Amino acid sequence: MSAQTKLVTLFISVFIMSIVCACNRQPVWEFQTGNAVSSSPAVSEGYVYIGSDDGKVYCLDALSGTQRWAFTTGDTVRSSPAVFDGYVYVGSTDGKVYCLNAATGAQIWAYPMGDTIESSPAVSGGYVYVGSSGGKLHCLDAASGTLNWEFTAGDAVNASPAVLDGYVYLGSKDGKVYCLNADTGTMLWDFDAGYPVVSSPALAYDNVYIGSVNKRLYCLKSATGVMVWYFEADYIVMSSPAIAGGFVYFGSLDHRIYCIKTTAATKVWEFETDNFVLSSPAVSDGYVYVGSRDGRLYCLDAKTGRQKWSYDAGAAVSSSPAVADGYVYVGCENGKVYCLRAARRDTGSWRMFRYNPERTGAK
Repeated sequence: MSAQTKLVTLFISVFIMSIVCACNRQPVWEFQTGNAVSSSPAVSEGYVYIGSDDGKVYCLDALSGTQRWAFTTGDTVRSSPAVFDGYVYVGSTDGKVYCLNAATGAQIWAYPMGDTIESSPAVSGGYVYVGSSGGKLHCLDAASGTLNWEFTAGDAVNASPAVLDGYVYLGSKDGKVYCLNADTGTMLWDFDAGYPVVSSPALAYDNVYIGSVNKRLYCLKSATGVMVWYFEADYIVMSSPAIAGGFVYFGSLDHRIYCIKTTAATKVWEFETDNFVLSSPAVSDGYVYVGSRDGRLYCLDAKTGRQKWSYDAGAAVSSSPAVADGYVYVGCENGKVYCLRAARRDTGSWRMFRYNPERTGAK
C-alpha cells in the first residue's frame, strides 16, 4: 500500500469515526427522578438544581450526578430554580414559591400565591419576581418572602420575567408584553402582540426579544416598548430566545431552530428537528444547545447551524439546557437529568443574554 493510499485510508477512518462519535454522544452521568422533568437546570458552585413532576426539587453534584438533597413540595415542579447568594428560589403547581438553603435543601420560607406556578423566578436587588396562572406577577423580599407588591395582567403569567437596570419585563397569555418599575410594580409600558405570550424575554442591546403564539419573535425597544422589527416563523413560538454574538436563537413548534440577526428580521440559518421545539437554547463557546420533543438534545454550530452532535434521550426534551464548566445539563420527560460533555472550540468567547444574569447566580 502506497503512502498516499495510507493517508487517504486514515483520513476516511477519522472522518467515519467523527460521524459515529457525533451520532452517539454518551452522557457523563444520568440521574433518575420519579416523574417527567420539564424544569430547566440551574448550575451554581458545582451543583445542579432542578425540579421534577414528582414534586421534588433536586440538588445534584455537577460532576458525578450524586444526589446531595431533595426537597418535596405539594405538587409538580415545572418552574426552573433560580440560585442566588446561597439560596434556591422555585415555584410549584401547589401554588407556593419556596426559598431553600442551597447547601442543605432546608426550607427558609414559602409564600402562598394561591395559583399554579410554572413561571421561573428572577432574583435581583434583594427581591424575587415570579408569575402565576392567576395573572399576577409577585415581587417578594428575597430574605423573608414578604410581599412587596403585585401586578395583575389580563391572563396567566406562566413565562419567566427578566429584570435589568430597575425594570421588570414579562409576557402574559393576555397577549401583552409589560415593562414595570422593579421597585413599585408600576406599569411603564405595554405592547399588544394580539396573541398569548408564553415565551420569556431576553434583554440585550437596549432591546427586548420575545416570542408569541402568533408565530412571531418580536424585537421591542426596552425603554418604550416600540416595535423595532418582528420575524415570523411557520408556527407558534413558545421557546425563549437566547442572544449571543449579535444573533438571536430560538425554537418554534414548526420543528425548527432559528438564528436571526439582532439588528433586523434577517434569517441567518435554520435547523429542522423532527418535532416541536419548546426548549430554549443555550449558547456557549460558539455552539447552540437545544432540545426537541423528538427526544434529542442538539449541539449546533452557532454561526452555520450545522449539527456538531446530538444525543437521543429516549423521550421528549422540553427542558432548556444549561452549560457550565464544559458540561451540558438538561432534563427529559422520561424523568432523567443528563450531563454531557459540551463541544469545545479554541477561538473566542460568546456572551449570552437570556433572562437576567442573577437568575442562575452567574457572575
